[in-house]
Amino acid sequence: MSPRAPEISVVVPVHNESGNVVALLDEIEAALTGVAAFEAVFVDDRSSDDTAGVLQAYAQTHAWLAVVRHANNCGQSTAVRTGVRFARAPVVATLDGDGQNHPADIPALLARWRSLQQASGRGPVLIAGWRAKRLDTPLRRFSSRVANGVRSRLLGDATPDSGCGLKLFARDDFLDLPYFDHMHRFLPALFRRAGGTVESVPVRHRNRAHGQSHYGVGNRLWVGLVDILGVMWLQRRARIAQVAAPERKA
Repeated sequence: MSPRAPEISVVVPVHNESGNVVALLDEIEAALTGVAAFEAVFVDDRSSDDTAGVLQAYAQTHAWLAVVRHANNCGQSTAVRTGVRFARAPVVATLDGDGQNHPADIPALLARWRSLQQASGRGPVLIAGWRAKRLDTPLRRFSSRVANGVRSRLLGDATPDSGCGLKLFARDDFLDLPYFDHMHRFLPALFRRAGGTVESVPVRHRNRAHGQSHYGVGNRLWVGLVDILGVMWLQRRARIAQVAAPERKA
């Protein structure tokens, strides 16, 4: 790892992304060198291609890269949580492994997170990427717009792009959230449920250079409707305690 403890960990879940990971790693290094002490934690969710081998070869010459492998395929949310658990830094940024998020946006998100953290003084803070100019197919843009609209209306998360993989938060705040499959799409609602602050920041979006997407209209929209009902239940059961300082004898 880096000579000093990292200030930020970049967590990236990957599945069959052997053609994308090297370029993404190079961009992470370019984006954060001189900005903050960093590490990258790539979680291979049991890829059937050579993703794990490519990552392990890269790690041999880059001490800031940690490679974690799942023995079974668990999905993106579980891979993100595994990466956050293995992360050493107090602050975590997440990226999709397909290269469509740009690591060069991380410094701006980190600066905004620090500013809000100082301003709020308490409570968790989430900075969510917002792909304002998406480069997807018309069908994918339409399905995402519908999904975001339904989610925002029902959950009140006030987030235009909850599904963007680029997010930044404190490690401990994330691990305090209730865990369930597909939770990565509901982080704004979960942070608000915890009494936190959520802010969306416009970020770049790029075409996928290699491989195929693991998501379609069906598993983005219809499956998400079932998950929304679960998050609504969590919201109704939330209680935010206002804790007074304990009294102690001198």
